[in-house]
Amino acid sequence: MISIENARSFVQAHGVMWERALWDYLFDQGPIERVNQCLSCYKNEDGGWGHGLEHDIKSPLSNPLMLEFLLSVIRDTGIHPGTMLDKTPEWLESVQNPDGSLENPPNLLDYPHAKWWEEGQKKPDSITGNLIKLNLCPPTVQEKTRNWVLENLTREKISGNNWLFMAYHAYDYFFNVLDFPDLEKYQEATLDNIYACALGHESQGEMNKLFPFFQFALGPESPVAREAPPGLIDRILDHLESSQREDGGWDDEHGLPYWQPYFSTLILLALKRYSRL
Repeated sequence: MISIENARSFVQAHGVMWERALWDYLFDQGPIERVNQCLSCYKNEDGGWGHGLEHDIKSPLSNPLMLEFLLSVIRDTGIHPGTMLDKTPEWLESVQNPDGSLENPPNLLDYPHAKWWEEGQKKPDSITGNLIKLNLCPPTVQEKTRNWVLENLTREKISGNNWLFMAYHAYDYFFNVLDFPDLEKYQEATLDNIYACALGHESQGEMNKLFPFFQFALGPESPVAREAPPGLIDRILDHLESSQREDGGWDDEHGLPYWQPYFSTLILLALKRYSRL
């Protein structure tokens, strides 16, 4: 049986300030203004985001990964960004290359970082898609990203993805972009890949890799949930219900304790959205 009290204690003991404020907003009627205030501390004067908001890169410099992560927080939790993103679209325009890729600051890696981010984040798809959803994406960014996607996010590449978490690139773009050639076919390929990855992880006993499913299926009425293979959602939810640790948290798929307060919050939010609390 899920213990909200133990989950609260875990997040409050181990989460950074914005994670604690987010918990308060989602589960204890805390003010959204405090969430936005805490998150805004990671914003730079140029409109970009840094300072280790995404835990894997600690650089204070504005860089694309920090914005991508912030937008994923907004996507996953449904919080209203208020004025947090003022000047951010302009910053994004300034760091997008002619080919659509994103430029990272040259000394980004002078600061502590995870080895898998040694090239920073150069892909524009998720950022562009989530800004389109918020009606904040500049036309020049949309056009450059469209050209980048045509070259780099083909249906073959979508189908070749075998890690559920990484499906966010296609999902965030193709389920938010308004005009794209054969858009329905790309959306279909994205859904098929999400289901294939989820079923693949399940068949291999990799249950700790299944939580990201609910970063796509944000509720029972979402397109991902409506078309999911029979029984898949209930099996993932059953696993999440049964895998809360005694300390109130959940394991993350990478075994990185610093991600567990946020992911534990999202897991509990998914259980709430699917009436498992």
